[in-house]
Amino acid sequence: MGPLPPYALPSLLRARHFFGTAIQLFDEMPQRLMNDLIKSSNEKPKLLTASAAHCVALKMGALAHLPTVTSLLTVYHKSEDFRSSRDLFDEIQNRDVIAWNSIIAASVQNKLYKTAMDFFGNMIKDQCGFDSTTLLLLLSASSYMNKLEQGRAIHCLSVKSGMLADISLSNALTNMYAKCGDLKSSDCLFLEIKYKDVVSWNSMIRGSLHNGDPKKSLYYFKDMVFSGEEADSVSLSCAISASSVLGELDSGQSIHGLGIKLGCLNSLHASVPNSLISLYTQCGDIEAAETVFREIACKDIVSWNAMMEGYASNGSVNYVFDLLLEMQADGSFQPDVVTLTNILKVCVVAMLSREGRTVHGFALRRQMLSDLTLLNSLIDMYSKWKLVEKSEILFNSAQERDLVSWNVMIYGYSLNGYSKEAQNLFRQLLHFFPTCSASTVLAILSSCSSTDSLHFGKSIHCWQLKIGFLNHILSVNSLMHTYINCGDLTAAFLLFHENSALAVTASWNTLIVGCVKGNHYQEALETFSSMRQKAPVSYDSITLVNVLSACANLELLRKGSCLHGLVLRSPLGSDTQVQNSLITMYGRCRDIKSARSVFEFCNVPNLCSWNCMISALSHNKESRDAVELFHRLPFQPNEITVVSVLTACTQMGVLRHGKQVHAHIFRSGFQNNSFISAALVDMYSNGGKLDLALQVFTHAEQKSEAAWNSMISAYGYHGNGQRAINLFHEMCESGIRVTKSTFVSLLSACSHSRLVSEGLGYFSCMLEKYGVQPETEHQVYVVDMLGRSGRLNEASEFIKMLPSNSSAGLWGTLLSACNYHGELKLGRKVSEILFEMDPQNVGYYISLSNMYVAAGSWKDATELRQTIQDQGLRKTVAYSLIDVGLG
Repeated sequence: MGPLPPYALPSLLRARHFFGTAIQLFDEMPQRLMNDLIKSSNEKPKLLTASAAHCVALKMGALAHLPTVTSLLTVYHKSEDFRSSRDLFDEIQNRDVIAWNSIIAASVQNKLYKTAMDFFGNMIKDQCGFDSTTLLLLLSASSYMNKLEQGRAIHCLSVKSGMLADISLSNALTNMYAKCGDLKSSDCLFLEIKYKDVVSWNSMIRGSLHNGDPKKSLYYFKDMVFSGEEADSVSLSCAISASSVLGELDSGQSIHGLGIKLGCLNSLHASVPNSLISLYTQCGDIEAAETVFREIACKDIVSWNAMMEGYASNGSVNYVFDLLLEMQADGSFQPDVVTLTNILKVCVVAMLSREGRTVHGFALRRQMLSDLTLLNSLIDMYSKWKLVEKSEILFNSAQERDLVSWNVMIYGYSLNGYSKEAQNLFRQLLHFFPTCSASTVLAILSSCSSTDSLHFGKSIHCWQLKIGFLNHILSVNSLMHTYINCGDLTAAFLLFHENSALAVTASWNTLIVGCVKGNHYQEALETFSSMRQKAPVSYDSITLVNVLSACANLELLRKGSCLHGLVLRSPLGSDTQVQNSLITMYGRCRDIKSARSVFEFCNVPNLCSWNCMISALSHNKESRDAVELFHRLPFQPNEITVVSVLTACTQMGVLRHGKQVHAHIFRSGFQNNSFISAALVDMYSNGGKLDLALQVFTHAEQKSEAAWNSMISAYGYHGNGQRAINLFHEMCESGIRVTKSTFVSLLSACSHSRLVSEGLGYFSCMLEKYGVQPETEHQVYVVDMLGRSGRLNEASEFIKMLPSNSSAGLWGTLLSACNYHGELKLGRKVSEILFEMDPQNVGYYISLSNMYVAAGSWKDATELRQTIQDQGLRKTVAYSLIDVGLG
């Protein structure tokens, strides 16, 4: 074979990707092959090769040839050099449709969608006309910009110009309507397509999924299969994703089988197996996901990311990092933004501080922090680790911020209790994003968690009304939650009633949960009753858990039992969380038999179930059974378990068991838990070991309000009232907020130590100085103080002056004092009041009888004993427990 002619060399070299050598031969090449040379740069466009082709064309005078210039335009826009494309286009004298299409295509490819529409306007003014390619490009721009009205106008142009018969244009219009959220128009247009191809079907399958209707997406996919049209990777990926969203594993497995039959799982494109990995991991079948992953012939970065995300969502943290190391060892791919974002999510959930910082360092070295998704994930990570300063540094140093960046930082402040900082940052945000998003509202409302934030919460309410956010039920629910947290339950109810048409189960739950948290238990029960009678929504496990909690706090056994019946008739009867609430409710209502029954029939009892049962037994003074149940615990005890069993040990008065638990606390690393410290103080002080109680309190790293209260009670219990008072002042100086429980401990200490004047002084200034409203339990200790010191008449007058003088507890305390001091005359008057209040309480009759005996009034004592017998009253038999052993 003879030597090749010069003009054949460029084509040969192009086939071998030697474009640089082809350029060297341009002097020998006739002009008719200029376009061939340009196409060689078109295959693998680089700016350098595009500029070289431009120089060749310029030197040869080929720029007068319109097809050559158009080809150069294509090369430039594929090289993402829009400026050169624009400059070259401006030099063209007589532009045709192809030249206009090239510059519009360059605009669309470079995401300059408005510029593309402007070029089309100039094209019309130039009276050049347009073709179906023009309209396809414009529809692409409209879809990306989400400009539905603009898309409709292009639709009209298609009809008017008679181009709608072009299947590509019909498919593009169908796709545009779906992407812009007008699925109804998309449906209508799809039905009008006479000869549908796979792209037509894919537009509807993908469009339905994109618009949040996975069921419809699967419907179109099945119709396509029945019509005989063969599915491609796009159809299969979308159908599998729809199955994943719906949680329909069977449907997804069927599509998996179809994909194998069509050979789509062995193709060079991994989109179908990637979707399968997501399906199986979301449905909890991690082994099937692993099998799919290992069988992918050509894994892409999405494959690795999908598998890592699957491991993370199924709690397999170690496998996530193993797979990351495997990916890096494979060498085909390096972690991208999605990889790092998935890893950061794992680090946040598993509190992997070192690994999270390593990811941060990797992103810095690779200069990846310009990606806002990754930056926002890092801000969120540090905020959730309570490292707000690091979040601030990242946020303030960011060259660019999107709305998510602001939202994450505001939420980070709110989460860590920096309410003022969150609110100030929100005010700054409004200068950049005046309308914000629903996520912004949720982030800023979470900063309103106390009465101090009520005014700001109301201003956010007004702002939401102004911009129309209250049309979203999520915003309404968050605002109700804010009012509840700020102590304005009335405003929460008003807001609910104003938006009752939008109310869903979560809305009712917000009110019920708010009532329970605010100790408005009766209101919680009434709200639940209204929900069942009026609302077209059903209750869920959250509803029942909180309603049962209200019953437990009010000790409404009958109401709680009715709810138990309701639970058994509903699908929630096997819900472990609901069953645990039932155990607690029965325990608090002192029906330990029913509590045991629920516990024994728990479907899948968890650690919380055992904790609830141990706590119920402790609450009902069945401490020995509580300790025995603790020894049979099949789980590793947590802090709640330990507190419950310590309460049981305290009741038993046996330090041997308590010391064993204390040893377990050190082995488990729970010694720094403030609630456990408080329980230990209680146990040792009740066991007579005040020195050990003080030692536990002193060495506690974090002293909670409960720990301070327990130590104050311990001093009072051992008659060290003055030390209790001194500790109370230390508590105030340390910044711990005193509560009603603190004053119960303090007044009890004053009473036991006979520090009457001091106790009365603290009682009188509770509200004015400390902001604590005196309640019946505080008043009982005042009566006890006066009674112990023999000031019985003064105690009687104190009760009569109270608005709550109908409390049997107050008069019962005075009766005990009368019995102690032998004050028969006053004791008889108090007894008469108590007999009217609680005629079934045998204790009152016995106290009065004892006073008669002490005074020598045997006749009156005998008559009273007969009255007790006639009314069938019986005193509960008491037992003393003696534990033989070391204590």
